[in-house]
Amino acid sequence: MISRARIRPIIRKELRQILRDRRSLGVLLAVPAVMLILFGYALNYDVKHVPLAIFDQDNTTTSRELTDGFLHTEYFDRVASLTSERQIDTMLVRQIARAVLVIPVDFEKNLRANHSVEVQVIVDGSNATNATAAAGYLAAMAQDYSTKITLQALSSNGISKPELPIDYRARIWYNPELTSPKFLVPGLIGFILMISTVISTSLSIVREREKGTMEQIIVSPIHPMELIIGKTMPYVVISLISTTLILFTGYLLFDVVIRGSIILLYAESLIFIFCGLGLGLWVSSISDKQESAFQLATLVSVLPTFMLSGFAFPIRNMPVVIQAITYVNPARYFLWILRAIILRGAGLEVFWEQTLFMVVFAAGIVTISWNKMKKLF
Repeated sequence: MISRARIRPIIRKELRQILRDRRSLGVLLAVPAVMLILFGYALNYDVKHVPLAIFDQDNTTTSRELTDGFLHTEYFDRVASLTSERQIDTMLVRQIARAVLVIPVDFEKNLRANHSVEVQVIVDGSNATNATAAAGYLAAMAQDYSTKITLQALSSNGISKPELPIDYRARIWYNPELTSPKFLVPGLIGFILMISTVISTSLSIVREREKGTMEQIIVSPIHPMELIIGKTMPYVVISLISTTLILFTGYLLFDVVIRGSIILLYAESLIFIFCGLGLGLWVSSISDKQESAFQLATLVSVLPTFMLSGFAFPIRNMPVVIQAITYVNPARYFLWILRAIILRGAGLEVFWEQTLFMVVFAAGIVTISWNKMKKLF
Protein backbone atom coordinates (compact mmCIF):
# COMPACT_ATOMS: atom_id res chain seq x y z
CA MET A 1 0.00 0.00 0.00
CA ILE A 2 1.28 3.45 -0.92
CA SER A 3 2.30 5.46 2.14
CA ARG A 4 2.72 9.22 2.31
CA ALA A 5 5.23 8.74 5.11
CA ARG A 6 7.57 6.93 2.69
CA ILE A 7 6.98 9.42 -0.12
CA ARG A 8 8.00 12.49 1.92
CA PRO A 9 11.66 11.43 2.37
CA ILE A 10 11.96 10.87 -1.38
CA ILE A 11 10.52 14.32 -2.07
CA ARG A 12 12.93 15.90 0.42
CA LYS A 13 15.84 14.01 -1.14
CA GLU A 14 14.90 15.18 -4.63
CA LEU A 15 14.46 18.78 -3.49
CA ARG A 16 17.90 18.74 -1.87
CA GLN A 17 19.36 17.35 -5.07
CA ILE A 18 17.73 20.13 -7.09
CA LEU A 19 18.90 22.84 -4.66
CA ARG A 20 22.46 21.51 -4.72
CA ASP A 21 22.53 21.47 -8.50
CA ARG A 22 22.18 25.19 -9.12
CA ARG A 23 22.52 24.77 -12.87
CA SER A 24 19.46 22.52 -13.02
CA LEU A 25 17.55 24.90 -10.75
CA GLY A 26 18.47 27.79 -13.00
CA VAL A 27 17.30 25.86 -16.04
CA LEU A 28 13.96 25.14 -14.38
CA LEU A 29 13.28 28.64 -13.02
CA ALA A 30 15.46 31.29 -14.66
CA VAL A 31 15.58 29.98 -18.22
CA PRO A 32 11.79 30.23 -18.76
CA ALA A 33 11.88 33.98 -18.12
CA VAL A 34 14.94 34.40 -20.34
CA MET A 35 13.33 32.38 -23.13
CA LEU A 36 10.18 34.46 -22.83
CA ILE A 37 12.16 37.67 -23.32
CA LEU A 38 14.14 36.22 -26.23
CA PHE A 39 11.13 34.74 -27.99
CA GLY A 40 8.93 37.74 -27.25
CA TYR A 41 11.32 40.24 -28.79
CA ALA A 42 13.30 38.15 -31.29
CA LEU A 43 10.62 35.82 -32.71
CA ASN A 44 8.29 38.39 -34.19
CA TYR A 45 5.90 37.91 -37.09
CA ASP A 46 5.16 41.62 -37.44
CA VAL A 47 6.57 42.93 -40.71
CA LYS A 48 7.47 46.59 -40.24
CA HIS A 49 10.05 49.10 -41.44
CA VAL A 50 10.49 47.42 -44.81
CA PRO A 51 13.28 49.18 -46.78
CA LEU A 52 11.59 50.86 -49.75
CA ALA A 53 13.25 52.48 -52.77
CA ILE A 54 11.24 54.84 -54.96
CA PHE A 55 11.73 55.38 -58.69
CA ASP A 56 9.56 58.42 -59.37
CA GLN A 57 9.72 59.13 -63.13
CA ASP A 58 7.01 61.76 -62.92
CA ASN A 59 8.34 63.80 -59.98
CA THR A 60 5.21 65.91 -59.59
CA THR A 61 3.11 67.02 -56.66
CA THR A 62 0.65 64.17 -57.23
CA SER A 63 3.36 61.48 -57.42
CA ARG A 64 4.98 62.80 -54.25
CA GLU A 65 1.60 62.69 -52.55
CA LEU A 66 1.36 59.01 -53.45
CA THR A 67 4.81 58.19 -52.09
CA ASP A 68 4.16 60.14 -48.89
CA GLY A 69 1.19 57.87 -48.26
CA PHE A 70 3.53 54.88 -48.19
CA LEU A 71 6.17 56.53 -46.03
CA HIS A 72 3.98 58.09 -43.36
CA THR A 73 3.50 54.67 -41.73
CA GLU A 74 5.64 52.32 -39.68
CA TYR A 75 5.56 49.69 -42.41
CA PHE A 76 8.02 51.27 -44.85
CA ASP A 77 11.25 53.24 -44.60
CA ARG A 78 12.57 55.13 -47.60
CA VAL A 79 16.16 54.09 -48.25
CA ALA A 80 16.80 55.50 -51.74
CA SER A 81 15.39 57.63 -54.54
CA LEU A 82 16.32 56.06 -57.86
CA THR A 83 17.05 57.83 -61.10
CA SER A 84 17.30 54.89 -63.53
CA GLU A 85 15.89 51.41 -64.01
CA ARG A 86 19.33 49.82 -63.73
CA GLN A 87 19.48 50.86 -60.09
CA ILE A 88 16.45 48.70 -59.24
CA ASP A 89 18.30 45.42 -59.61
CA THR A 90 21.26 46.77 -57.63
CA MET A 91 19.02 47.81 -54.73
CA LEU A 92 17.40 44.38 -54.50
CA VAL A 93 20.51 42.25 -55.06
CA ARG A 94 22.47 44.09 -52.38
CA GLN A 95 19.50 43.95 -49.99
CA ILE A 96 19.53 47.72 -49.66
CA ALA A 97 15.82 47.70 -50.43
CA ARG A 98 13.26 44.92 -50.12
CA ALA A 99 10.69 46.66 -52.34
CA VAL A 100 10.79 49.24 -55.12
CA LEU A 101 7.90 51.54 -56.05
CA VAL A 102 7.98 52.61 -59.73
CA ILE A 103 5.82 55.59 -60.71
CA PRO A 104 5.51 56.08 -64.50
CA VAL A 105 5.95 59.22 -66.54
CA ASP A 106 2.83 61.44 -66.94
CA PHE A 107 1.36 59.98 -63.73
CA GLU A 108 -0.25 63.28 -62.71
CA LYS A 109 -1.32 64.15 -66.27
CA ASN A 110 -3.15 60.85 -66.79
CA LEU A 111 -4.89 61.03 -63.43
CA ARG A 112 -6.22 64.50 -64.16
CA ALA A 113 -7.48 63.20 -67.49
CA ASN A 114 -9.33 60.42 -65.63
CA HIS A 115 -7.16 57.76 -67.27
CA SER A 116 -6.10 54.55 -65.57
CA VAL A 117 -2.47 54.59 -64.42
CA GLU A 118 -0.30 51.55 -63.78
CA VAL A 119 2.04 51.80 -60.80
CA GLN A 120 4.61 49.02 -60.51
CA VAL A 121 5.80 47.44 -57.28
CA ILE A 122 8.84 45.14 -57.33
CA VAL A 123 9.27 43.04 -54.19
CA ASP A 124 12.19 40.84 -53.15
CA GLY A 125 10.65 37.39 -52.77
CA SER A 126 13.66 35.62 -51.21
CA ASN A 127 11.87 35.89 -47.87
CA ALA A 128 8.36 34.76 -48.76
CA THR A 129 6.76 35.85 -45.47
CA ASN A 130 8.11 39.40 -45.58
CA ALA A 131 7.46 39.67 -49.32
CA THR A 132 3.81 38.63 -48.95
CA ALA A 133 3.24 41.08 -46.12
CA ALA A 134 5.00 43.94 -47.93
CA ALA A 135 3.06 43.33 -51.14
CA GLY A 136 -0.18 43.28 -49.16
CA TYR A 137 0.65 46.57 -47.43
CA LEU A 138 1.54 48.23 -50.73
CA ALA A 139 -1.64 46.97 -52.41
CA ALA A 140 -3.83 48.20 -49.55
CA MET A 141 -2.21 51.64 -49.52
CA ALA A 142 -2.47 51.93 -53.29
CA GLN A 143 -6.14 50.99 -53.07
CA ASP A 144 -6.73 53.65 -50.41
CA TYR A 145 -5.09 56.27 -52.59
CA SER A 146 -7.14 55.13 -55.59
CA THR A 147 -10.33 55.46 -53.53
CA LYS A 148 -9.29 58.95 -52.46
CA ILE A 149 -8.73 59.99 -56.10
CA THR A 150 -12.13 58.56 -57.06
CA LEU A 151 -13.93 60.48 -54.33
CA GLN A 152 -12.18 63.70 -55.34
CA ALA A 153 -13.23 63.16 -58.96
CA LEU A 154 -16.85 62.61 -57.95
CA SER A 155 -16.80 65.72 -55.77
CA SER A 156 -15.47 67.81 -58.64
CA ASN A 157 -18.41 66.60 -60.76
CA GLY A 158 -20.96 68.01 -58.34
CA ILE A 159 -21.52 65.06 -56.02
CA SER A 160 -20.99 66.70 -52.65
CA LYS A 161 -21.04 63.56 -50.50
CA PRO A 162 -20.22 60.56 -52.65
CA GLU A 163 -20.64 57.19 -51.01
CA LEU A 164 -18.85 54.01 -51.94
CA PRO A 165 -20.92 50.84 -52.51
CA ILE A 166 -19.20 49.02 -49.64
CA ASP A 167 -18.20 50.66 -46.39
CA TYR A 168 -15.45 48.33 -45.17
CA ARG A 169 -14.47 48.58 -41.50
CA ALA A 170 -12.25 45.96 -39.87
CA ARG A 171 -12.65 45.21 -36.17
CA ILE A 172 -10.02 42.98 -34.56
CA TRP A 173 -11.03 40.92 -31.54
CA TYR A 174 -8.81 39.37 -28.83
CA ASN A 175 -5.61 41.01 -30.12
CA PRO A 176 -6.56 44.44 -31.48
CA GLU A 177 -2.95 45.59 -31.79
CA LEU A 178 -2.07 42.47 -33.83
CA THR A 179 1.14 41.99 -31.84
CA SER A 180 3.06 38.72 -32.08
CA PRO A 181 3.96 38.36 -28.35
CA LYS A 182 0.32 37.92 -27.38
CA PHE A 183 0.22 34.93 -29.72
CA LEU A 184 3.64 33.57 -28.74
CA VAL A 185 3.55 33.88 -24.94
CA PRO A 186 0.79 31.27 -24.41
CA GLY A 187 2.61 28.89 -26.72
CA LEU A 188 5.85 29.48 -24.86
CA ILE A 189 4.25 28.15 -21.66
CA GLY A 190 3.60 24.80 -23.29
CA PHE A 191 7.04 24.77 -24.91
CA ILE A 192 8.88 25.34 -21.62
CA LEU A 193 6.67 23.03 -19.56
CA MET A 194 7.22 20.14 -21.96
CA ILE A 195 10.98 20.64 -22.04
CA SER A 196 11.41 21.05 -18.28
CA THR A 197 9.19 18.12 -17.27
CA VAL A 198 10.50 15.60 -19.79
CA ILE A 199 14.19 16.40 -19.45
CA SER A 200 14.27 16.88 -15.67
CA THR A 201 12.22 13.76 -14.90
CA SER A 202 14.19 11.51 -17.21
CA LEU A 203 17.56 12.74 -15.93
CA SER A 204 16.45 12.42 -12.29
CA ILE A 205 15.74 8.68 -12.50
CA VAL A 206 18.59 7.83 -14.86
CA ARG A 207 20.96 9.63 -12.51
CA GLU A 208 20.03 7.18 -9.75
CA ARG A 209 20.71 4.22 -12.01
CA GLU A 210 23.98 5.65 -13.30
CA LYS A 211 25.33 6.37 -9.80
CA GLY A 212 24.29 2.95 -8.51
CA THR A 213 21.89 4.27 -5.87
CA MET A 214 18.90 2.66 -7.58
CA GLU A 215 19.92 -0.73 -6.20
CA GLN A 216 19.86 0.66 -2.67
CA ILE A 217 16.38 2.05 -3.25
CA ILE A 218 15.16 -1.24 -4.68
CA VAL A 219 16.11 -3.22 -1.59
CA SER A 220 14.46 -0.65 0.68
CA PRO A 221 10.80 -1.04 1.76
CA ILE A 222 9.75 1.61 -0.78
CA HIS A 223 7.08 0.70 -3.30
CA PRO A 224 8.02 1.51 -6.92
CA MET A 225 5.02 3.82 -7.26
CA GLU A 226 6.11 5.70 -4.14
CA LEU A 227 9.52 6.25 -5.71
CA ILE A 228 8.01 7.58 -8.93
CA ILE A 229 5.61 9.89 -7.09
CA GLY A 230 8.37 11.19 -4.84
CA LYS A 231 10.65 11.76 -7.79
CA THR A 232 8.12 13.60 -9.91
CA MET A 233 6.23 15.72 -7.37
CA PRO A 234 9.02 18.34 -6.96
CA TYR A 235 9.06 18.87 -10.71
CA VAL A 236 5.29 19.30 -10.77
CA VAL A 237 5.60 22.14 -8.27
CA ILE A 238 8.56 23.70 -10.08
CA SER A 239 6.70 23.50 -13.40
CA LEU A 240 3.72 25.33 -11.91
CA ILE A 241 6.09 27.98 -10.53
CA SER A 242 7.61 28.33 -14.01
CA THR A 243 4.12 28.80 -15.45
CA THR A 244 3.47 31.58 -12.94
CA LEU A 245 6.78 33.29 -13.78
CA ILE A 246 6.02 33.19 -17.50
CA LEU A 247 2.53 34.62 -17.02
CA PHE A 248 3.82 37.35 -14.72
CA THR A 249 6.70 38.27 -17.03
CA GLY A 250 4.40 38.22 -20.06
CA TYR A 251 2.04 40.62 -18.31
CA LEU A 252 4.82 43.03 -17.32
CA LEU A 253 6.68 43.06 -20.64
CA PHE A 254 4.03 42.34 -23.26
CA ASP A 255 0.75 43.21 -21.55
CA VAL A 256 -0.57 39.64 -21.95
CA VAL A 257 -3.67 39.55 -19.73
CA ILE A 258 -5.46 36.32 -18.81
CA ARG A 259 -9.04 36.88 -19.96
CA GLY A 260 -10.36 33.50 -18.83
CA SER A 261 -10.29 31.52 -15.60
CA ILE A 262 -6.89 31.32 -13.90
CA ILE A 263 -7.98 28.21 -12.00
CA LEU A 264 -8.91 26.50 -15.26
CA LEU A 265 -5.59 27.58 -16.75
CA TYR A 266 -3.63 25.93 -13.94
CA ALA A 267 -5.82 22.82 -14.05
CA GLU A 268 -5.10 22.38 -17.78
CA SER A 269 -1.42 23.06 -17.14
CA LEU A 270 -1.38 20.33 -14.51
CA ILE A 271 -2.82 17.82 -16.97
CA PHE A 272 -0.19 18.78 -19.53
CA ILE A 273 2.55 18.50 -16.89
CA PHE A 274 1.54 14.88 -16.30
CA CYS A 275 1.83 14.31 -20.06
CA GLY A 276 5.40 15.57 -19.86
CA LEU A 277 6.17 13.56 -16.74
CA GLY A 278 4.89 10.42 -18.43
CA LEU A 279 7.18 11.04 -21.41
CA GLY A 280 10.07 11.65 -19.01
CA LEU A 281 9.42 8.36 -17.22
CA TRP A 282 9.28 6.56 -20.55
CA VAL A 283 12.62 8.06 -21.59
CA SER A 284 14.20 7.06 -18.26
CA SER A 285 12.91 3.50 -18.61
CA ILE A 286 14.79 2.92 -21.88
CA SER A 287 17.96 4.95 -21.14
CA ASP A 288 21.00 3.83 -19.16
CA LYS A 289 23.11 7.01 -19.34
CA GLN A 290 22.29 10.64 -18.69
CA GLU A 291 23.70 11.65 -22.08
CA SER A 292 21.42 9.29 -23.99
CA ALA A 293 18.47 10.24 -21.78
CA PHE A 294 19.07 13.93 -22.45
CA GLN A 295 19.31 13.42 -26.20
CA LEU A 296 16.15 11.31 -26.36
CA ALA A 297 14.25 13.65 -24.03
CA THR A 298 15.21 16.61 -26.22
CA LEU A 299 14.09 14.73 -29.32
CA VAL A 300 10.63 13.85 -27.99
CA SER A 301 10.01 17.23 -26.34
CA VAL A 302 11.68 20.10 -28.18
CA LEU A 303 11.02 19.18 -31.81
CA PRO A 304 7.34 18.13 -31.51
CA THR A 305 6.48 21.07 -29.25
CA PHE A 306 8.24 23.67 -31.39
CA MET A 307 7.54 22.30 -34.88
CA LEU A 308 4.32 20.26 -34.65
CA SER A 309 2.14 22.09 -32.14
CA GLY A 310 1.25 25.35 -33.84
CA PHE A 311 3.63 27.26 -31.58
CA ALA A 312 5.74 28.74 -34.36
CA PHE A 313 4.15 27.46 -37.58
CA PRO A 314 0.45 27.11 -38.50
CA ILE A 315 -0.57 23.46 -38.64
CA ARG A 316 -3.02 24.09 -41.48
CA ASN A 317 -0.11 25.05 -43.75
CA MET A 318 1.68 21.73 -43.21
CA PRO A 319 1.39 18.72 -45.55
CA VAL A 320 -1.48 16.36 -44.79
CA VAL A 321 0.85 13.63 -43.54
CA ILE A 322 2.53 15.99 -41.07
CA GLN A 323 -0.87 17.29 -39.94
CA ALA A 324 -1.89 13.71 -39.14
CA ILE A 325 1.20 13.30 -36.95
CA THR A 326 0.34 16.40 -34.93
CA TYR A 327 -2.85 14.73 -33.67
CA VAL A 328 -0.79 12.53 -31.33
CA ASN A 329 1.10 15.52 -29.94
CA PRO A 330 -0.40 16.76 -26.63
CA ALA A 331 1.30 20.14 -27.07
CA ARG A 332 -0.99 20.83 -30.04
CA TYR A 333 -4.08 20.65 -27.81
CA PHE A 334 -2.51 22.40 -24.84
CA LEU A 335 -1.44 25.41 -26.92
CA TRP A 336 -4.93 25.66 -28.38
CA ILE A 337 -6.36 25.61 -24.85
CA LEU A 338 -3.90 28.20 -23.56
CA ARG A 339 -4.69 30.67 -26.33
CA ALA A 340 -8.40 30.08 -25.85
CA ILE A 341 -8.19 30.87 -22.13
CA ILE A 342 -5.64 33.69 -22.19
CA LEU A 343 -6.62 35.54 -25.37
CA ARG A 344 -10.28 34.70 -25.90
CA GLY A 345 -11.47 34.06 -22.34
CA ALA A 346 -13.06 30.76 -23.36
CA GLY A 347 -14.34 28.14 -20.92
CA LEU A 348 -14.18 24.36 -20.69
CA GLU A 349 -17.22 23.96 -22.93
CA VAL A 350 -15.10 25.24 -25.84
CA PHE A 351 -12.10 22.94 -25.46
CA TRP A 352 -13.35 19.90 -23.54
CA GLU A 353 -12.38 17.63 -26.43
CA GLN A 354 -8.77 18.85 -26.29
CA THR A 355 -8.78 18.37 -22.52
CA LEU A 356 -10.10 14.83 -22.90
CA PHE A 357 -7.32 13.94 -25.32
CA MET A 358 -4.65 15.24 -22.93
CA VAL A 359 -6.15 13.19 -20.10
CA VAL A 360 -6.16 10.06 -22.28
CA PHE A 361 -2.60 10.74 -23.44
CA ALA A 362 -1.36 11.34 -19.86
CA ALA A 363 -3.03 8.18 -18.60
CA GLY A 364 -1.73 6.13 -21.53
CA ILE A 365 1.89 7.31 -21.41
CA VAL A 366 2.07 7.00 -17.61
CA THR A 367 0.69 3.44 -17.83
CA ILE A 368 3.19 2.47 -20.53
CA SER A 369 6.05 4.05 -18.58
CA TRP A 370 4.97 2.37 -15.35
CA ASN A 371 4.90 -1.06 -16.98
CA LYS A 372 8.42 -0.52 -18.32
CA MET A 373 9.65 0.93 -15.02
CA LYS A 374 8.43 -2.11 -13.08
CA LYS A 375 10.99 -4.22 -14.89
CA LEU A 376 13.75 -2.16 -13.32
CA PHE A 377 12.70 -3.02 -9.75
